[in-house]
Amino acid sequence: MKKKVLGKGLDALIKGAFEESIKKLPIEKIVPGKYQPRIKITPSSLKELMDSIKEKGIIEPIIVRPSGENFEIISGHRRFYAAKELGFKEIDCIVKEASDEEALEISLIENLQRENLNPVEEAHAYKILNEKFGLTHEEIARKIGKTRSAITNTLRILTLPSEIISAIEEGKITEGHARTILSLKDEKERIKFFKKLLKEKMSVRKAERIIKMDAEIINLEEKFKEIGFNVEIKKKKKGGYIKIFFEGEEDFNFIIKKFLNE
Repeated sequence: MKKKVLGKGLDALIKGAFEESIKKLPIEKIVPGKYQPRIKITPSSLKELMDSIKEKGIIEPIIVRPSGENFEIISGHRRFYAAKELGFKEIDCIVKEASDEEALEISLIENLQRENLNPVEEAHAYKILNEKFGLTHEEIARKIGKTRSAITNTLRILTLPSEIISAIEEGKITEGHARTILSLKDEKERIKFFKKLLKEKMSVRKAERIIKMDAEIINLEEKFKEIGFNVEIKKKKKGGYIKIFFEGEEDFNFIIKKFLNE
């Protein structure tokens, strides 16, 4: 298995919380965390967890923090919802004093360790750390245990058109596909390529190859423009064509001389 190293690690952030006594708290007194990075919990994943809890119980307590008369979840939202759905009246909890920033950080790291967040959810969490708590990309990277460029690239996903973001959330395309689409600068081109990518069920490697090829074609067309001609180049699976547009007899003769050496 590939070993993951995530910043300080969850245990360090909790600072010995697991050594504290575990308390049973009423389900009705527990509320979702306001900075929970997970946007969606799919019915299928919740059912799998419920089946596991029926068989083995809740092995790991959830982590909460005081919030008025209630307790706000820091870590363990899925376990909480599964327990609630199963009709639990109480749930094992570790109560921890934590700031908003610490609560988000612990929740984010827990989800990343479990590989439970999709790239859009991850990007939203980084955005909150950056915009609400004022952390730089470098600081987020240190806390989460990733490179600064990884944080920046994940955040760039949020600049994509909404239909592409939805496709990432729904698992129709991967983060690799998203990064490939981001290499296109124009929004219309991004949407056009995204639809082509879905239709042809492209792998990330194929998508990268096509975009690179398109960039080479655009570069060639620009070189023709530099000598005064508009050119359209189209490459297909087999063959293709090059169209050279000219305005008069003089242009036509120039093209003939250029390409036929006459």
